[in-house]
Amino acid sequence: MSKVFEELLRVRGLEAGFLSPKYEDSVDPWVLPDMKKAVERIQRAVSRGEKVLIYGDYDVDGVTASTVLYDTLRLAGVSPENLEIMLPNRFTDGYGMSKKVVQRAKETGVGLVMTVDCGSRNHEIIEELKEAEIEVIVTDHHECDERLPEAVAVVNPKRKDALELALEGVESAQERRELEKAVGELRELAGVGVAFKVAQALVLEGMIPAGQEKWLLDLVLIGTVCDSMVLRGENRRLCFYGLKVLEKTRRPGLRELMREAAVKRLDTEAIGFQIGPRLNAAGRMETAEKALGVLMTAKKTEAARLVMELEELNRRRKSEQQGAVQEIMKRGVGDEPVIVEEGEWHEGVLGIIAGRLVEEFRRPAFVLTEVDGTLKGSGRSFGEFSLAEALERCREHIIGGGGHAGACGVKVEKAKFEDFKRAVNEYYRSLELEDQMRFLGVREDLEVREFGELTLELVEELRKLEPYGEGNQEPVFLLPIGGTAVSFPTLILAARIKAPSTVKNVSPATSAKSPKITHSPPMPSNSISKAIS
Repeated sequence: MSKVFEELLRVRGLEAGFLSPKYEDSVDPWVLPDMKKAVERIQRAVSRGEKVLIYGDYDVDGVTASTVLYDTLRLAGVSPENLEIMLPNRFTDGYGMSKKVVQRAKETGVGLVMTVDCGSRNHEIIEELKEAEIEVIVTDHHECDERLPEAVAVVNPKRKDALELALEGVESAQERRELEKAVGELRELAGVGVAFKVAQALVLEGMIPAGQEKWLLDLVLIGTVCDSMVLRGENRRLCFYGLKVLEKTRRPGLRELMREAAVKRLDTEAIGFQIGPRLNAAGRMETAEKALGVLMTAKKTEAARLVMELEELNRRRKSEQQGAVQEIMKRGVGDEPVIVEEGEWHEGVLGIIAGRLVEEFRRPAFVLTEVDGTLKGSGRSFGEFSLAEALERCREHIIGGGGHAGACGVKVEKAKFEDFKRAVNEYYRSLELEDQMRFLGVREDLEVREFGELTLELVEELRKLEPYGEGNQEPVFLLPIGGTAVSFPTLILAARIKAPSTVKNVSPATSAKSPKITHSPPMPSNSISKAIS
């Protein structure tokens, strides 16, 4: 191990196990609250031949989670004629469970509804389903209220009683510490990660052949990365192997999508900037059903047709987004600490616009547009300003809303727009946050004093840190730019070293220039059986 890489691991606080995570070290799925209840109910559905309806969401996490749960239930013995997926429409249903699911379940004779990436706060809808004698299993990763919906099971790592339930009856101090760590790791799962834990539980219960669930990890990777989850702990394990599965994916739609997107090398950058936006474009511009079709189709011709439709939707998305951003930039955003903008823009791209404003002005941003007389919008944030908490504090000024610390959705009465704008900025000021720019700047991991330390060995070592993402960013080094071997550097440049690369060893003694970095083709991957066995 090179000295630079050894120091990088020390600075980041990474243990040796981070570099080569083992699939068998995955957190026990039974640690998740209500997992046993969920598995028991699924067993009854299989044995009774009940119809099961999966209710998902329209973003990448929701669509991948829906597909993972569908494939999981098929492996567990639910027949295709007894299984269907229902996705909400962003424009007519909004986020969460729609009342339409009650009618759909009644009409089709559904006995069990299973949610993915939603449901934790849909008490009324779940109550209606219960009154119709239709049971519900919630699988979700969003924040929960103290009072949970009256479902058969609420499998959500963010339940306020998750740790208490995990520690119930455990007296050993060592076991308690391990469970506390496990519960903490599970809190970082995306919706698709929670759905995958259901698959693992069914494997342990003997309902799915061991190893078959690993083929779902390509979707776990995509959903986790696109939902910006922290790639440490359990997410690190799942995404590490997910990358290997994606390289060998059996899904014709994903293969066609990567071909059309001209993905040269599979990494989290390709997922976040090439694969994810195309899948997201379906739900943003029309219906997420098209993205779902890409993930689920077994036919190459259908895959090609659906991918071309996604390409067109993505082009429209880019055009709408660019026009809105240009309009806002032209009129200006004012000096308030939180940007709150309203205009006639496509509802599906509001979140992207808010994200662009955050990048441009380095302030949290809300972007809203009028839909049927009501303002609907999205927020994006960073640092210590939580949008979920902000909406809670501004509850009297909004119709509704929710989400995470860094992203949210919100509804506001048109007459209360200025009240909301004032309230959210007052809340921001009340926090007296300091130096929030530190969360946005590029920060080096360590300084490389000699160019000779940037070797091919280091490049190969950096590959062991992949996949990169939240909580595991690409390493950043400070490089010396100087004249001779004996002089101190007169200029320091923050530069990224991306693997795989070809790096010439150039020491300060032989050149005043920085090392040449050029991209080379990706190294061949191991076989899927060897990679995830």
